[in-house]
Amino acid sequence: IHPQPMSSCCCWSLAAGAAILLALVAALLHVARKRGFFSLLVYSVDKDSTRCGGDLVAEVLKSHGVKFVFTLCGGHVSPILVACERLGLRVVDTRHEVTTVFAADAVARISGGLAAACVTAGPGLTNTVTAVKNAQMAESPLLLLGGAAAGILKGRGALQDIDQLALLKPLCKFNATVTAVRDIVPTLRRAIQAAHSGTPGPVFVELPIDTLYPIGLVAREIGVKEAPGLSARIVKFIVDAYIHNLFGDAFRKRDVSPLPPVVPMPSNAQVDRLADMIRQAKRPVVVLGSQAVLPPVPADRTRASLEAMGLPCFLGGMSRGLLGQDSEIQLRHCRRDALREADFVLLAGTVCDFRLNYGRSLSRRSRIAAVNRSEAQLRRNSDLFWTPALAVVADVGTTLERVAQRLAGHRPPEDWLASLRTLDSDKSRSNSAKAAEPLAASGKLNPLHVLTKLEAAMSDRTVLVADGGDFVGSAAYLLRPRGPLRWLDPGAFGTLGVGAGFALGAKLCLPDHDIVVVWGDGSLGYSLVEFDTFKRHELPVLGIVGNDACWTQIAREQIPLFGSSVGCELSYSRYDQAMSAFDCRGILVDKPDAGRLSEVFAEALQATRGGTPCLVNCLIGKTDFREGSVSV
Repeated sequence: IHPQPMSSCCCWSLAAGAAILLALVAALLHVARKRGFFSLLVYSVDKDSTRCGGDLVAEVLKSHGVKFVFTLCGGHVSPILVACERLGLRVVDTRHEVTTVFAADAVARISGGLAAACVTAGPGLTNTVTAVKNAQMAESPLLLLGGAAAGILKGRGALQDIDQLALLKPLCKFNATVTAVRDIVPTLRRAIQAAHSGTPGPVFVELPIDTLYPIGLVAREIGVKEAPGLSARIVKFIVDAYIHNLFGDAFRKRDVSPLPPVVPMPSNAQVDRLADMIRQAKRPVVVLGSQAVLPPVPADRTRASLEAMGLPCFLGGMSRGLLGQDSEIQLRHCRRDALREADFVLLAGTVCDFRLNYGRSLSRRSRIAAVNRSEAQLRRNSDLFWTPALAVVADVGTTLERVAQRLAGHRPPEDWLASLRTLDSDKSRSNSAKAAEPLAASGKLNPLHVLTKLEAAMSDRTVLVADGGDFVGSAAYLLRPRGPLRWLDPGAFGTLGVGAGFALGAKLCLPDHDIVVVWGDGSLGYSLVEFDTFKRHELPVLGIVGNDACWTQIAREQIPLFGSSVGCELSYSRYDQAMSAFDCRGILVDKPDAGRLSEVFAEALQATRGGTPCLVNCLIGKTDFREGSVSV
């Protein structure tokens, strides 16, 4: 008997059947993996455990040196807050979620370590978006923890359920959602590592509510009881498998210690070339940005490096105050003139964005070296208005320290620094003359005079927080930060409303310092209610509001261009009277008080040092001091 060959039709049928079978098996495996069916075979579950995912979050935060957790409470995240309190972390609740991230931003900047904010799902998270973007642009390493609907209920109409990862993906260096309790620790460790690596920035970890509460409670809330019928048994099996996967190996001991961040460092060749460029320069200038005070190099060592090199320096962002109040090499005015005449410019963490007129402030004749942790920021607008002779992706503090070592014994030409200091001194005298008159033309207080008196009243242990437009823009010229990391402003995003959150974080980091917030009357409106937070948490902060009843930064352009002040006018509101609602101190300063500003500021500082938050409401007029400044 001879077997007959199989027909081609039959072969095709078998092949098609096999393909369908394989596809079905693959689909079933995918569903099994997605639904956690494999966890029934792999992981063990302690159904009697009273521990919860919130405990794991708190353990990771503590192991990473977090001291404060900023929050506005919500049921989605309650286990985190309770666990943090139990482990000795200070939980600081605010009156708006945006303040939690602003406060964490300030802690990250001042401490150089990790800061954490924890908010509830949906609107709790969306309320933080502006502050997260501000932290991204300010390059602040912070961890945002967000509650979320239970994983099994996502997309099914659960309370406050939105696609939070999609919302924060453009703003954060790392975004992840936790789908099982056992993943909490490794996910947080990777997130925190990312926050500090490369260019620092915010990271986001979403923690669904069922990953945070104990298994007994979760099982009661989402579990399914026995019921007759095949479909009911299938549903119960799926839900039981989901819970098993959720809590499988949940509390097995895991390493919670920090993962080392990856920070770019300069090569020896780059350091040597930069040192050679400085040696050859006759008219060098250094422009420093916020990256100059980032870890791993402490600010005091970076200051020592700059002083050893002796190059003329302009400070911006968080580098304000790096050289103290009265450094011989620091210049505060006439930067445009200096950059126009310089033959060498070192951009040390400074970006050629609107603050340097997109690079147009730099002379085409200058040799330019740029150091930045971010490749994109390093070369911003270099295709248009400037070209770096040397571009180094590296940590600024480390680079400056190594270059200073190479330049030991070298000093730049003294006549160049002397000429720049002459320009600087002339401008300072001009500003002082404008500030000498106590009253503005309108009969209200001269804002420059107010700021000059505040400058004289501040101690060496002062942290300045800047939150506003026109009044704060003037303050940047007249108030001198007392030292490194003693000046906080929003940064490149130009965000209004940072004041209360920044002050909150600063006072917690530096409880023995005077925290002075300089507010415009417009920006004060964003966070006035946080004086309640200052009082409840015993954090005495001093606020100075320049109240000119106007959004003056905008009005300066709008009125001359369009002949209308629509949308710009405010009132001379009695913000000081609002303080009584929070059991804080409010002081009004008007024309009759022009001669006693020094006494008023001394009285206000004494109140805060005695434990009472205080707001001084200064009714000011308008000046031409910042005429020509732009707000876009």
